[in-house]
Amino acid sequence: MIMDHFSYKNGTLFCEKVSLKEIAQDVGTPFYCYSSAHLKEQFLAYKRGFGSRKHLICFAVKSNSNLAVLACLGALGAGADIVSGGELYRALKAGIPANRIVYSGVGKTEEEMAYALESGIAMFNVESMEEMKLLSNVAKKMNTQAPIAFRVNPDVDPKTHPYISTGLKENKFGLFMDQALDAYNMAYKDPHLLIRGIDCHIGSQIVEIEPFIHAFKRLKRLIAKIEENGIRLSFIDLGGGLGISYREETPPTPENYISAITKEAGDLSQTIIVEPGRSICGNAGVLVTKILYTKENDTKKFYIVDAGMNDLGRPSLYDAYHEIRPVEHVDSQKVQEADVVGPICETGDFLARSRPLPELESGALLAVLSAGAYGFTMSSNYNSRPRVPEVMVSEDKFYVVRKRESWKDLVALESIPQGGLC
Repeated sequence: MIMDHFSYKNGTLFCEKVSLKEIAQDVGTPFYCYSSAHLKEQFLAYKRGFGSRKHLICFAVKSNSNLAVLACLGALGAGADIVSGGELYRALKAGIPANRIVYSGVGKTEEEMAYALESGIAMFNVESMEEMKLLSNVAKKMNTQAPIAFRVNPDVDPKTHPYISTGLKENKFGLFMDQALDAYNMAYKDPHLLIRGIDCHIGSQIVEIEPFIHAFKRLKRLIAKIEENGIRLSFIDLGGGLGISYREETPPTPENYISAITKEAGDLSQTIIVEPGRSICGNAGVLVTKILYTKENDTKKFYIVDAGMNDLGRPSLYDAYHEIRPVEHVDSQKVQEADVVGPICETGDFLARSRPLPELESGALLAVLSAGAYGFTMSSNYNSRPRVPEVMVSEDKFYVVRKRESWKDLVALESIPQGGLC
């Protein structure tokens, strides 16, 4: 699988009209590279799906929080789905209006709540009764009302990896369906809370429409009960989770997904919110890395590369599959299974295992595909490795939208007490 806007030209892999080899020569390896054209096309596909129906598309900032990515989508009309004060800061810094921002997450702090209230966000997706009480107290101190929706856990199996399933009873997210009606009635009587909607999110990398519709059906029954009690909802937030093709998956297109949702919504008058992340940016990006050494024994061949699990954690964390392609076409017809491994001092440091690859030499560049979501945002400085640069391509130009960290950056926030401690 080669992703849209990534193709071979004269034997070299390009992002749009820019050679990945050219970028590597300029910024070094490893690096992330994103196609702005892919981001735009995927977002506009969501918009087309809604047609004239009232909607708000809140990009899931956790999937890719680079300011250039957020600014690109914000300029097209995107809002933001955030889960921390830092993500709120990023979204605002990128120019996304606060009234297009929804705040999810189970562990919001008092300081983060105050910051979001000051900023004027659209609403908080409240996930517990204690969170509701704290938010009410913060709003009272600030002499304002906090706009809220309750995140409801519909207990729907999303048929995805258990670590990214969020809508089952055993998951930590949201209120159970049988708790929600009481929660709405309590919030309705609270002068410091303003009920704006209802929210659910069942998981990530979902490649079938059925789980989304099942959750929506359950949500609709609850909405009817809530409104019977005189509580008016303005928003129905259906979360995100639409998957992409990493290997052989055939997920619905954004248009098909939205069409199914709007059909299920029927004559409901509320504004529909969706929170896509991976489906917009996942196949917009690659991680480019260089082979440092080749190594072989009786049973195994290794390509040791300069990108590790700290740069792209999904293979180690989820045993996730990312297709890997040489940046430059290899004439060799010899293909053999190899592990693509990084420099981290962990056996779990791999990008691929037992992967059929052509015979390659030290210095060859590899592109790890489908790395635009949950790539850089999950990266770390483990082993005191500086985080890699991020590059954005627009047609025949590329821009470094995050510089490579330096060793000085690694210790910039640290200090040794005067006189020492030992």
